[in-house]
Amino acid sequence: MSELIRLTGLGKSFPQKFGNAVTILQDIDLTIGQGETVCVLGESGCGKTTLGKIIAGLSSYTAGSYQFEGQEVSQLKGESWKKFRSSVQLIHQNPYESLNPALMVFDIIANPIRRHQKIKNMDVLYQKVTELLETVGLTPVEDFVDKYPSFLSGGQRQRVSIARILAMDPKLIVVDEATSMIDTSLRISLLGTLKRIQEERNVSYFFITHDLALGRYFARGQRVSIMYLGRAVEEAPTDELVSAPKHPYTKAILSAAVGSSDILERYQGERYTLQGTDIPSFQHLPTGCALHPRCPQKIAGLCDCELPPLYSVGEGHRVACHLYRGSDV
Repeated sequence: MSELIRLTGLGKSFPQKFGNAVTILQDIDLTIGQGETVCVLGESGCGKTTLGKIIAGLSSYTAGSYQFEGQEVSQLKGESWKKFRSSVQLIHQNPYESLNPALMVFDIIANPIRRHQKIKNMDVLYQKVTELLETVGLTPVEDFVDKYPSFLSGGQRQRVSIARILAMDPKLIVVDEATSMIDTSLRISLLGTLKRIQEERNVSYFFITHDLALGRYFARGQRVSIMYLGRAVEEAPTDELVSAPKHPYTKAILSAAVGSSDILERYQGERYTLQGTDIPSFQHLPTGCALHPRCPQKIAGLCDCELPPLYSVGEGHRVACHLYRGSDV
């Protein structure tokens, strides 16, 4: 599997009118290979969407490195930048705001084909739009091609968004909570379409979600990264993370999901609860490990003073916790 993107020590800070800059992301190390899925899980406000926008080229990074096919993204210009932007696409969370309400479905999908493939012949355009609509499951095509977004359901709009993205022939798609505003009964169908597209086109996914069940379903057999306040606290193969979580935060969110779905049918660990429900703000992050004020296993004089690196605890399994200090394998 060829490496598509590599993040090394990636960080993002936002300057403030008064006071120091606020750091939203820090020390993000991540690789995604061609045809691979990496899922990032975490609570709302932990920096997942900011990271997704950086990967999609919609936001800059202020620290570290982001390489796409071996090239530093911050240094791309001209044709190299255009190639990168067409190769990495983003499916937005809200299908009711991501489509132009003044355009018919045909034009929404045909416009990027016209612009990037320089195709103007209407017969060829119609054929390509038809193929893309069939790929995303909007059939019969005649029922959708001349409609405006306002006549479509949320799930249908999101499928149009996917067809528009596929018109760019991307190598990597950032999926940002793409099913959160769609009826529960339609979510698995939409995710199934995305997985089929991956099999047919060898596209990679960076899948963002706060829903453990969806993350487990979509990234089964792939990799998951757990984020807390702008840092990756645990990374592992999906099934291993569910069956044998290491980080206290991962254990807590898995325990909280018990009974909500079959996500934990393989999780036999003890129920784990953090102390308190108040999550620190990015403006006032605790020293050391950001979780230590809530962690029942914190080590005084260490967790509150020293930021833990990602320790290796198994093949492809890393955890940012001082409890595993000295256990690198």
